[in-house]
Amino acid sequence: MADATDLLDAGERLRPDELRELQLERLRTTLRHAYDNVPFYRESFDKAGVRPEDCRSLADLVRFPFTTKADLRDNYPYGMFAVPRERIRRLHASSGTTGRPTVVGYTDSDLSMWADMVARSIRAAGGRPGDIVHVAYGYGLFTGGLGAHYGAERLGCTVVPASGGMTARQVQLIRDLQPSVIMVTPSYMLTLLDEFERQGVDPRATSLRVGVFGAEPWTERMRHEIEERFAIDAVDIYGLSEVIGPGVAQECVETKDGLTVWEDHFYPEVVDPITGEALPEGERGELVFTSLTKEAMPVVRYRTRDLTRLLPGTARAFRRMEKITGRSDDMVILRGVNLFPTQIEEIVLRTPGVAPHFQLRLTREGRLDRLTVRAEARPDAGAEAREAAARSIVAAVKDGIGVSVDVEIVEPESLERSVGKIRRIVDLRPKNAG
Repeated sequence: MADATDLLDAGERLRPDELRELQLERLRTTLRHAYDNVPFYRESFDKAGVRPEDCRSLADLVRFPFTTKADLRDNYPYGMFAVPRERIRRLHASSGTTGRPTVVGYTDSDLSMWADMVARSIRAAGGRPGDIVHVAYGYGLFTGGLGAHYGAERLGCTVVPASGGMTARQVQLIRDLQPSVIMVTPSYMLTLLDEFERQGVDPRATSLRVGVFGAEPWTERMRHEIEERFAIDAVDIYGLSEVIGPGVAQECVETKDGLTVWEDHFYPEVVDPITGEALPEGERGELVFTSLTKEAMPVVRYRTRDLTRLLPGTARAFRRMEKITGRSDDMVILRGVNLFPTQIEEIVLRTPGVAPHFQLRLTREGRLDRLTVRAEARPDAGAEAREAAARSIVAAVKDGIGVSVDVEIVEPESLERSVGKIRRIVDLRPKNAG
């Protein structure tokens, strides 16, 4: 197999000074493109008292206003587009479960760039031309399936467009077609793992050697569980539809030390999630992206709500972002303590007797919020093991996070499975509660 460094494209070989020069050139072009062609950005810039020509250095970007998901929803469906609708070759959209969906559009050039970035990502993950890639992300308006599909084809791979669901068939396809790479959400990979074991198939004996996992936060403990039980390299991919889809950043298989941001196309910042002030490199906060090469729907300082920090490059010259630890809008404040689902995941994964499938339920009794952790028992866990697991999780949450929670150990496979992004939090509190 060729060494990854032998396969780097021209963008990955840029020197730091060349990269900064390219970023500034592309940033200035993006700001002008957005200002001239998107009424929202023209009004937003004018209100902030800045114009595209005011960006004379990368540091000047902080003078420009943020873009939020609410802005995209307010301009539904086509108000954020910077090219005539006739130039749009594809539309994707978010699920819209919390309001209007966010619609994103792509020109021919955008689709080509996106395929290049996902191809670059699969290569960084350890995939190579000629590999068979099993894509189990959902296809459709969700960007995961088609983004992975066209990127794998661009790299020169053979694609199995399995999409999500029909888990028994997925296992059969993997056994029969023998892919070496799988692209899927980490939570659904664990569902596949359960199905392999239910069919009496050793997951470690499959043809898979690389798993590219994204679309939801996942922990180092989950990586360890997947790698140990599947005998594969498990690496992280990052993206979001508003910026492009999967392929904004990718963890490199040789280091597994955070995700390399493809900075020649997406400029990252980290800001204080409360004040919006830019934070120095290395400090943890909210991730913000400005697209540098998008035609159809450029985004300027888009607030992702994802929490991470920026770090110097290792496997590549580009900067890295730490694995996403959670989202600012997924944070639960329980009796004054900040809690993220990934903290509970760490505890569940190390607790004997329970499977790595859980859900958090928020309720309110009187003026007091209550959190119930519902975790699935492993099939071989008896009543005593389940009771011990519940006690263990209660104690670990109290000791490690500092709050008291209720724990229910439920039957195997009784929690809803997801083929896209898992719904970790179910908020059953009254909507008019303060």
